[in-house]
Amino acid sequence: ELLDTVIAVYENRDERVRHIHINQGTVIEESLRALNGDLGAHREELPLYFPPRYFSMKLLERDRQVEELLRACPRYDRWIAIRDREVRRIEAALGEDAETAFANQKYGFVSGALRETYTPGQREQASATALIDAFVTHKLWGFPIFFFLMWLMFYCTFELGAYPQQWIDAVVGRISAGFESWMPDGTLKDLVTDGVIGGVGSVIVFLPNIMILYLFISFMEDSGYLARAAFIMDRVMHRIGLHGKSFIPLVMGFGCNVPAIMASRTIESRSSRLITVMITPFMSCSARLPVYLLLAGIFFPAHAGFVMLGLYALGILLAVATARLMRRAFFKVDETPFVMELPPYRLPTLKTTLVHMWDKCAQYLRKMGGLILVASVIIWFMSYYPRPEAAPNDPVRYETSYLGSVGKFCEPVFEPLGLDWKASVALLSGVAAKEIVVSTIGVLYAGGDPQSPDEIDNLAVRLRTSGDFTRASAVAFLVFMLIYFPCLATVAAIRHEAGWRWAAASIVYNTLLAWIVAFVAYHFTAWLL
Repeated sequence: ELLDTVIAVYENRDERVRHIHINQGTVIEESLRALNGDLGAHREELPLYFPPRYFSMKLLERDRQVEELLRACPRYDRWIAIRDREVRRIEAALGEDAETAFANQKYGFVSGALRETYTPGQREQASATALIDAFVTHKLWGFPIFFFLMWLMFYCTFELGAYPQQWIDAVVGRISAGFESWMPDGTLKDLVTDGVIGGVGSVIVFLPNIMILYLFISFMEDSGYLARAAFIMDRVMHRIGLHGKSFIPLVMGFGCNVPAIMASRTIESRSSRLITVMITPFMSCSARLPVYLLLAGIFFPAHAGFVMLGLYALGILLAVATARLMRRAFFKVDETPFVMELPPYRLPTLKTTLVHMWDKCAQYLRKMGGLILVASVIIWFMSYYPRPEAAPNDPVRYETSYLGSVGKFCEPVFEPLGLDWKASVALLSGVAAKEIVVSTIGVLYAGGDPQSPDEIDNLAVRLRTSGDFTRASAVAFLVFMLIYFPCLATVAAIRHEAGWRWAAASIVYNTLLAWIVAFVAYHFTAWLL
């Protein structure tokens, strides 16, 4: 029986054996995916001893024995070409040879395992990593340092991003004014100024804030601090039925929920992986950030940073509550291994950090040139037709439009939250992508008073003076925006990772929870203020 078990383990047939994938960091993981994808696609050529990921790692380390083992494979030359290209990329990004980079990551894994299991003696050798970890992973100081860095990230996102945001807003205003004076009155002029510029322009002004947010996340990930944040949260995560490793996808969710859900694949436990996938949409992605910045800046200008921090904290609390509910109701046994990787600290190169930041911002810009532009034009068309005899800037024109009809139909659902039909339409448009909410508001509140100067006739002023929002209804809108229906890309990612049943459950559960929490928030804020 023992011999049969040994053979079964060797041939990967024993179901009790788990392959623990050590996360090698963003730079190395990108190279591993490039090489592992080609090896996995031609798995039949590989020896049966090890999985493709193992051979990918050994090729990147220039392991001579593995090279000799694979030399007889038909695609060996292609694999070596990919290997050489990726090794050059790793060494340029990290400033060290690939073999050393892999060794550092492996020692990081060992360091994390020891930190959770080993009690050191009195004479522990001091090192730079150990010295920094003595503070950032300390059971008393670790949490204040972590929360301070999170607050600093959101503060800089709002305060530093406000200056370039004003510049871009001024440029968009001048472009709109230029088209206003250059084009003759008519449908085409309204489409360009209100639909295209009003819709896309209202979103593009928040690009600096998005860049600052991604800059912080990229720096924390590349420096090794993000793994420490996961480590200090490990005890908290275990209390809600998850592993500390689940914390990294959740933090990534602050950038975008889609890659965060895909990153949950590194969690070995199926139950923890599913719970992580389901609670990731509660993390406020950067697509929601423009809405937070807009309404918090208008209705809570003196405390906008704290309002944003409160929204992020509320999302985390709801994620915790949902995780505990799922653990008790569906997954009573957690099979997660008790291991956490702690990679070495690195001072990220400016080039690497900026490249990671720009990759995410480029996705944001592509959305504006595609999905958001198309959605803005559709929303403008629905708000423009049919054309009544009312004056061009009369609100009656919007209420009698196709969009107004949709909003009026849904208004009874949102009325208990203090929201009118315009807010209803804006929230419904966010089902496709959350950035579209701001562009919808930009289209619905475009035009303003033609007698007012261009400098003050902007979206913030029109929202503040419209009377459609109070402080309480603005809070309800923000809370509903935080929780409700994940965007279609996130739903597709959940379906890909967990199946249609879980994707449908996420849609129904999040939307119902959003209405209930927004209702409570609206009445509590109205009572408080």
